[in-house]
Amino acid sequence: MASMIAKSILALGLAAGLASTALAQTQGVTDTEVVIGSNADLSGPFAGFSVPAMKAAQQVFDEVNAKGGVHGRKIKLIVEDHGYQVPKAMQAFNKLINSDKIFVSFMTLGTPINIAGFKLQEPKGIVNFLPLTAARQMVEEPIALRFTGFSSYYDQTRAAVKYLAKEKGAKEVCAMYLPTDFGKEMEEGAKKGAEEAGIAFKAETTHKVDEADFIGSLTKLKEEGCDVIGVALGVRQVITVIGTAKKMGWNDVTIFGTSASFHTAIAKVPGGVTDGFYAAAGWSDLEARMGNPAVKGFVESYKAEFKEDPSTGALLGRSAAETFVKALDAAGKDLTSESFVKGLESLKFRDEIADVDVDFSATDHQGGNAILISKIEGGSWKEVARE
Repeated sequence: MASMIAKSILALGLAAGLASTALAQTQGVTDTEVVIGSNADLSGPFAGFSVPAMKAAQQVFDEVNAKGGVHGRKIKLIVEDHGYQVPKAMQAFNKLINSDKIFVSFMTLGTPINIAGFKLQEPKGIVNFLPLTAARQMVEEPIALRFTGFSSYYDQTRAAVKYLAKEKGAKEVCAMYLPTDFGKEMEEGAKKGAEEAGIAFKAETTHKVDEADFIGSLTKLKEEGCDVIGVALGVRQVITVIGTAKKMGWNDVTIFGTSASFHTAIAKVPGGVTDGFYAAAGWSDLEARMGNPAVKGFVESYKAEFKEDPSTGALLGRSAAETFVKALDAAGKDLTSESFVKGLESLKFRDEIADVDVDFSATDHQGGNAILISKIEGGSWKEVARE
């Protein structure tokens, strides 16, 4: 329901938003180049997403540039590191927007970072393109310049809670989260999912971004009788929570996350520490899809260049970069914010890398709507449900 309301509100704001931005001279665009920027987390709790995402995206752009670019323009990607700190992110936004003169904000990571950046981007007509966050706020407001790639944390959490209630008989739902817009959205989704499933939301704990000891919080939640816990934490924190619960002997609790926890690194922890962990996301893991020629080609080219297997972050970077190139092509030779938005709104295709259908329109700036629920088994993600 929330996503449908968001789409309706968005439609009302399109004309006004574009009218105010397209009239100004488009920055970051010349006859031979288009400059885009990413405000990424290269050193903080979500570096496991941003670092490989930027590698994979740059690889796509290098391939495209080697062939002459798009409509004669080569793509220049500038990446800044905010370390998941809003003050540092604002400094980076100022540089990217006012010094580097970027045309598009590309895959900026973090819900609070993106929300803070809107106020600087939108007066300049800068499109916020497929951010590394699945927050509803990315497309809920009546702003024409925001596009997101996949289903929201809220909807993913609702789906996961209802799935676990049905399949595992969950009765008492709890949450552990960072007290940011990202964490609060997971909490809200858990409460709504519990309500829709006819079960109880029992308790919650909040955590600092650098917190590493979760014994006290897990003890509290165990005493509350939680049998399912939703987490909205950093990648390393999620691993620590799962491992701590097992060390406590709490083996009958089911822990799940959203797309922010659907990461290769969590599945590949040695010793099967994270086996049994669930995640609801907007795309499918790469490992089981090597029979797809597009997936196999991407994995092989990434490994050849970077000497490592592509992780979830790399998957997202490749997917977003390919979508960006499609949007540039659809925008045509006369590239402006308005033509780029119209180009994006015309895209409808099968994203083979993410394994989902993508369909943007003038009234829907969320490309993918699928929710895929996966479980770690034997160190690998196994898809168990899709809606």
